Amino acid sequence: MILRILKSNNLSNLLFIPIAVLAFWAGKIVAPFSYSFSPGEAKNVLYAAINRWIGDLPLFSVILSAVFVVILAVLIEMIIARYQFIRIRTRLPAILFVLIVGGLTNLHTIHPVYFAAIFLLLAIFRLFGIFDIAKAYNLVFDVGFLLGVGALFYLNLFAVIPAFMLGVMVLGRATGWREFVILIIAFLLPLAFAFSYYFYTDRIDELSEVFIQTITGSVSKLKGNLLLQIYLGILVLFTVLASIDIASHYDSKKVSSRKYFTVFFYIFIFSMISYVFIPSTSQEMLVIAAIPVTFLLSNFFVFLKNRFLGELFFALLLTVVVVIQFLG
Repeated sequence: MILRILKSNNLSNLLFIPIAVLAFWAGKIVAPFSYSFSPGEAKNVLYAAINRWIGDLPLFSVILSAVFVVILAVLIEMIIARYQFIRIRTRLPAILFVLIVGGLTNLHTIHPVYFAAIFLLLAIFRLFGIFDIAKAYNLVFDVGFLLGVGALFYLNLFAVIPAFMLGVMVLGRATGWREFVILIIAFLLPLAFAFSYYFYTDRIDELSEVFIQTITGSVSKLKGNLLLQIYLGILVLFTVLASIDIASHYDSKKVSSRKYFTVFFYIFIFSMISYVFIPSTSQEMLVIAAIPVTFLLSNFFVFLKNRFLGELFFALLLTVVVVIQFLG
């Protein structure tokens, strides 16, 4: 019943997004906190100044994170509306994103990953425009540049670059080596600007230290957090089921939809690889992973023929997220 209502295209479902955000963030608004950054994490080039302004304002940090989640949900709606790779018009993707991030209670405060996620979604928006276009050099440049700017907020965003390189190969027509070179150069360009600024201000050692700490610093991931482990286990299970479902109906989907979902799968895989193998990544990378998972699960829930299973799976996900608000 809940899923049937939320997956409709009713405009009123958009009101569910801010309401859900307020509900899931309510506990942190009452008892605000600031994120415990690992060494170098809060000193990323474009985030350092922001952290100096709001680092000592925990309530504002919590509220700002909620605002960012609403913005990200709106961007997800824009991608769905523009490329229509889910054939049925639905508000479910934006709602699912809020639900998934709602379960990550340690990230109900501002973190550089929220800024990076905005640029990631903008990069996805531009990447999908490449579909069946030969020599889409300007779009490829935009994709790389947007990811580069995002990396100046959250450096570990570089981990999804291989997924976007594969995405260019999957979506483009007659793709050659130039697209890959342009993507890498465009990604490195914002980093080169940052390097030049720090070099000019004689702070290059500071920049090097931030980069080294951000990439090599080791942080705790899921150790001792059984509830989060269960939650992520459920998300991974649903994502696997959704991927299998897409693969089983692969031939019945439009060519563009097949390729868009393939790109989402690549982004999910590389975000998970970075979460496992890059020592400095922690729960914040799950916000990045939540973006492709949102689209994969939306397609799964919308087209699942067994309505009882759909309602059951969605109710299970919703119940776990609600329980996390009280116990997490």
